[in-house]
Amino acid sequence: MDVSVQTAATALGAPVERREGREKVTGTARYAAEQPRPGRAHAWPVPASIARGRVTGIDTAAALAVPGVLAVLTHQNAPRLSEPEDATLGVLRDSRVPHRGWFVALVVGETLEAARAGAGAVRVDYAVEDHDVTLTTTHPEAYAPEQANGGYPGSREHGDPEGVFASTEVRVDVDYRVPPLHNHPMEPHATTAEWHDGRLTVHTSTQGSTVVRAVLADLFGLPEDHVTVLAEHVGGGFGSKGTPRPDVVLAAMAARHTGRPVTLALHRRYMPAAVGHRAPTLHRLRLGAHPDGRLTSLIHEVTTHTSRIKEFVEQAAVPARVMYAAPDSRTTHRVAPLDVPTPSWMRAPGEAPGMYALESAMDELATELGMDPVELRIVNEPGTEPDSGKPFSSRHLIECLREGARRFDWAERDPRPRSRAEGPLLVGSGVAAAMYPVMVQPSTAAARALPDGTFLVRINATDIGTGARTVLTQIAADALAVPVARVRTEVGSSDLPAASLAGGSSGTASWGWAVHEACARLAERLAEGPLPADGIEVRADTAGRADADSPFARHAFGAHFAEVTVDTVTGETRVRRLLGVYAAGHILNSRTARSQFVGGMTMGLGMALTEGSTLDAAFGDFAESDLAAYHVPTHADVPDIEAHWIDEDDTRLNPMGSKGIGEIGIVGTAAAIGNAVFHATGVRLRELPLTPDRVLSGIRERGGSSAG
Repeated sequence: MDVSVQTAATALGAPVERREGREKVTGTARYAAEQPRPGRAHAWPVPASIARGRVTGIDTAAALAVPGVLAVLTHQNAPRLSEPEDATLGVLRDSRVPHRGWFVALVVGETLEAARAGAGAVRVDYAVEDHDVTLTTTHPEAYAPEQANGGYPGSREHGDPEGVFASTEVRVDVDYRVPPLHNHPMEPHATTAEWHDGRLTVHTSTQGSTVVRAVLADLFGLPEDHVTVLAEHVGGGFGSKGTPRPDVVLAAMAARHTGRPVTLALHRRYMPAAVGHRAPTLHRLRLGAHPDGRLTSLIHEVTTHTSRIKEFVEQAAVPARVMYAAPDSRTTHRVAPLDVPTPSWMRAPGEAPGMYALESAMDELATELGMDPVELRIVNEPGTEPDSGKPFSSRHLIECLREGARRFDWAERDPRPRSRAEGPLLVGSGVAAAMYPVMVQPSTAAARALPDGTFLVRINATDIGTGARTVLTQIAADALAVPVARVRTEVGSSDLPAASLAGGSSGTASWGWAVHEACARLAERLAEGPLPADGIEVRADTAGRADADSPFARHAFGAHFAEVTVDTVTGETRVRRLLGVYAAGHILNSRTARSQFVGGMTMGLGMALTEGSTLDAAFGDFAESDLAAYHVPTHADVPDIEAHWIDEDDTRLNPMGSKGIGEIGIVGTAAAIGNAVFHATGVRLRELPLTPDRVLSGIRERGGSSAG
């Protein structure tokens, strides 16, 4: 629909085109490393080449002799900063090396080429210490954390899950492994920093510039109003830009040291060690059930790793607390501190690996029972959230499963494994459910009525490619009862009213609530009398209203269906079709929502088939450090992908009735694909990714290379 004829009545839900789309396709949108600044220098970091130890000496003479090199920063001469609360930002503070890839020096040059050449000329001596990067379920240093990421309790138990499991008629006891995974946004982590009269301005690729400003102010001992953080355009984040990363600290250091604007854009090979990763997770699932499929016991135990400098626990057992009605249950986490980079957020942290394991185990249970896997999930639909006992604000998982099955022609499926072949190809289909919690954070927005009849909405939201500024414009237009074309929205600057970060699928719900409130109040003011000559501005702050302690359990749900072919000669798996049906509140923009669902599903395909990383035990680093070795899916990897939704009318969320949609698309996809591979081959593979060598080995171990 053309925005010029968009009406207030159709603002929400309409497929409004991105407001910044023309800037992006014409190249006029400026990203963090593209800021033109007179006298701008460039920086290049030097990563540690050991996995644990200390720097005993740094020879910078050869680097400083490189033409164009301006400075080399090390722990011996870098600006002294306050100790950071986040230890991953403590770069160039001292001589320690907590993991391979830790930055031990920074070279600043007139050009990017000079800085890179200078970095290659720095010589570093180390005192090497023994390291350990290998995760096992029996690791002697593993412990039970009090909390996992998101503030969830590390362990929860109801009833007697062990005893009930042992006495139940049908049992499944299986292990799954998810490897380390890496965020690879199209725009690498980058910052351009500049000092002027004691004030710091940074253009940085971040999911939340309000947080970056607070961190920089604390590190450099500045009042927050002396720091401006700009992130008008961000080329993806997927969680890795949810907290400040070393690039923003190092760029600000270099700019202060040299007195010039400095740009630091991380090389993609440095990102796995410097910007967080999805930690590997080892799962044990035990499901007990009656012959009719009703669960009696559910036990999900997860072992993961963290670094030695900062605890991060992937909350992979938490989804099992939400999904199914099991009277007796236990969900636990154990974490081993290793000499590894600190793990962090990656799209749907916890839910993506946790639901892969749970939904694979549910498929295995369906096989044991001889039961349709869709019906097994429906039989175990809970009346209230199993862990908390709270009623759901809305839960339409059964409708998603039914609608997905209808669209996918699930009823025509022969449930027998290896029942369909096309020459050397085995064809199979699988299903999995998905969930993602609803989260809302306090935010502030300002709405101004201008004399020319237009409106300006200002909020420090961050559009990381999701279309957030467009959807916020629609929310404003709806609250003001005006066409979308009359509303302009400014985002991406810490000088704007403070807002939460773009993470946890909470952005639109959080920012949109503040925007709706500001615009609704402005509309009331406008109804009271004529507009003053200089306009009217109204602010709204949702602090205290974004209720984290709701009496309702609030989640989005979905159902994923996949059809695959498996080549019995090569072991290659191809996804012919992916289908997702979601119940995610009121959809605010059908165009951008579909894009988010499809993007998540595509990322889930990568998790299932191509993406995986390995920690080299001898050297202590990730073997797959760039896109030549870490394989992300492309358009050719799935010819048919569909996203649909059930529009929910949930009044217990926010004024828009919306739930987050940025992450649920990845949550069930890997399990649906893995279940489809089992249906195709009769081989159950329990370690991701399902690479050709693993699939082919499984087929050969089963015996035979054709259907039958």
